[in-house]
Amino acid sequence: VWKYKGPAGWYFVTLPRNLSKTIRQKHGLSEEGWGRLKVQASVKDSQWQTSIWFDSKAMSYLLPIKASVRKAAKIADGSSISVTLYLK
Repeated sequence: VWKYKGPAGWYFVTLPRNLSKTIRQKHGLSEEGWGRLKVQASVKDSQWQTSIWFDSKAMSYLLPIKASVRKAAKIADGSSISVTLYLK
């Protein structure tokens, strides 16, 4: 988990490159603006609807982690977490 350095202070997980490559090969045609794919994400006991975005610099998808999820799971910048994603 890493924190974006901009003023909003969003937190993200960068998906592994090999997983991102597989997702893009299978679902890339479904991407919306900015390389966005709708997903259902879950971390520990929290589930939420969101999107992953393809980051061409990292060559991976980024998953934003909601503040309510971070607080409930006690996730901080630098935390290692397991995430389950269901593509819509």
